[in-house]
Amino acid sequence: MRRHGVAAAMLAATLVLGAMPARAVLPDEIMADPAKEARARELSKELRCMVCQNQSIDDSEAPLARDLRLLVRERISAGDSDRQVIDFLVARYGEFVLLKPRLNEHTLVLWLTPPLALLLGAFALWRLGRRKANPAASGEDSGSRLSSDEQARLDRLLGAESAPDKPI
Repeated sequence: MRRHGVAAAMLAATLVLGAMPARAVLPDEIMADPAKEARARELSKELRCMVCQNQSIDDSEAPLARDLRLLVRERISAGDSDRQVIDFLVARYGEFVLLKPRLNEHTLVLWLTPPLALLLGAFALWRLGRRKANPAASGEDSGSRLSSDEQARLDRLLGAESAPDKPI
């Protein structure tokens, strides 16, 4: 019984700790002005950690992510707007630094592929549904029709089954 209690406590702790967002911002990085800190945190959520690649720099504990967080705070302290900070980092590290890439000629395929794939899938499902609903119209059934000789033989065989006293 004691093992069940320990297991339940461990499960509860895991659920509670797992539900809390992991933040990698260290106390020495936090800005004194709460408004500027909030801006820095929002910007950090939009920027990709170049080491982790699928985490924002706000969530990553990698040294490069820390450097980027400090750079964001430095630019905000210098008086840059959010757009200027983002543009500075894109100019320095490329579009890859953005978790949500901008829509331009280089990222057009990235933005258009998912909707096109959904449309093609919907079209394929629509065609498949029509084909299953009306197989004669789709041309699938044309090869399975019986000739007149085959139909006559089938009728004779079926007629013979209904009258068991007649030999085949």
